[in-house]
This record gives sequence, C-alpha cells and structure tokens, in this order.
Amino acid sequence: MNVETQLLESYLKRLGLTTFLHNHSAFAVDAAQSQHSYSRYLLALAEQELAQRAANSRQRRLKEAKLPLVKTLNDFDFTAMPLLNQQRLVQLAQGEYIGNREPVILVGNPGLGKTHVATGLAVAACHQLHRVRFYNTAALVNELLAAQQDHRLAKVLATAQQHELIVLDELGFIPLTLTGAQLMFQFCSALYERVALIITTNLKFADWTQIFGDERLTLALLDRLTHKAHIIEFTGESYRFRQQRQRVGELTSSRQAKEA
Repeated sequence: MNVETQLLESYLKRLGLTTFLHNHSAFAVDAAQSQHSYSRYLLALAEQELAQRAANSRQRRLKEAKLPLVKTLNDFDFTAMPLLNQQRLVQLAQGEYIGNREPVILVGNPGLGKTHVATGLAVAACHQLHRVRFYNTAALVNELLAAQQDHRLAKVLATAQQHELIVLDELGFIPLTLTGAQLMFQFCSALYERVALIITTNLKFADWTQIFGDERLTLALLDRLTHKAHIIEFTGESYRFRQQRQRVGELTSSRQAKEA
C-alpha cells in the first residue's frame, strides 16, 4: 500500500466513511476497466455508502424495537383468514398512520395472528426508520409499577413519547390491579395524539371493564384509543388449533396406511 492510499484510508476512517474505506479499491479497478469517469466512480461509492448506512439504520431500529420475533406481513397466511382485509393492512404498512399518530387496534380471539400482524407492521415501520418499541402489556404494567415505586414514572413516560410507534400486545390477556389500570391509562394518555399505537386484544370493547375494573376509567381510555383509530377485527379458527388438527389428521392417515 502506497503512502497516498494509506493517507486516503486514514482520512476515510476519520470521516466515518467505512463503506468508502472497504470498497474504494475494488470500485477503482472496476471504474478503470469500464472506463468510467471520476464522477461516476465517486457516485458509485457514495450510493454504496448511503445504501449501507440505510441498512445499518434499519437493523438498529429493529434491535431498539425489542420485537419478540421478526415477522413480516409477507409471512402471514392470509388464505387462512379470508375475512381479513389484506389490502387495508398493506396500506397501513405504508406508515401514514404513524405520521398522523393514529391508533391501530387488532381485536379477536387468541390464535388468529394478531401479534404476527402487529409485528409485521412494526417491522415495516422500522424499515421506514421510525422509532418503534414493542411491549407485552403485562410486562409493561410491571415496568410502570416499578418506575412509580422508584419515582421514575415521569422519565419512563417521557422516554415513551420519544418513540413514533409503540405496540401493546395482549391487552386484556390478564386483568389489571386498580393501580396497574391507572398506570396503563396514564401511559396511553401520555401518548395520545403524540405517538402512534398498535394494540392487540382478545376482548371486545364492551368487555374492557373486565381489564380495568373502573367503568369511568375504561370509558375515558376507550375514548382516547378509538378516536381516529383503525380497528381491524380478526375472526376465524385459531392458527394453532388448525396446525394441531392437521398433525392429528396426518398421524391418523399414516396409521391407517400402515394398518392397510
């Protein structure tokens, strides 16, 4: 390596142009062989640098979101849920609701894919470089209770407001204590019209009092959450139940074939 190349790579490191650093030699050889201009050579390097930075940013957003699993809408079996509006979900994945700070509420019985869809929308948002955070609702309530005891609640709420999308998974899976319900109300109120929300729940709105206990608090929360909300209902047979039934059918067929 000559002195000029050493100096160039030293400058590239100091400027943080790591993709330039790793690719300038190979791109220079390609440019010389193809008789590209200096501008074309620099353009190719700049495009590669920007593409790599965008990829790094997407990975960083996915990591920060703390998703339980990375699933996309492309992985979802819409044929098993014929009543689900696929086009509407594809439109939501474009992210306009995030800019408008609108809630998305996914309602339906367990096992119908609500968490998968919520995760798919969150992954799409991360790819658009939005700041996303995924919470299991019960775990979030425990975190809020601990923050309140440690006098950190204001800080936790302020941190939540710095996100652009927050997912609350399995709201209503277990009932909340009065304090837990009040903290969840406070959390959602702090995000109202500031941060987009995705909520998955297995309870119809009329049954939300079972979660929060207090009817007035429940109505006040529903008023905030359903205002401008995109409400999507999941109906059908549990995905896990279908899988189990299929396995039983395959075992039965195999046994019958052996007996024959």
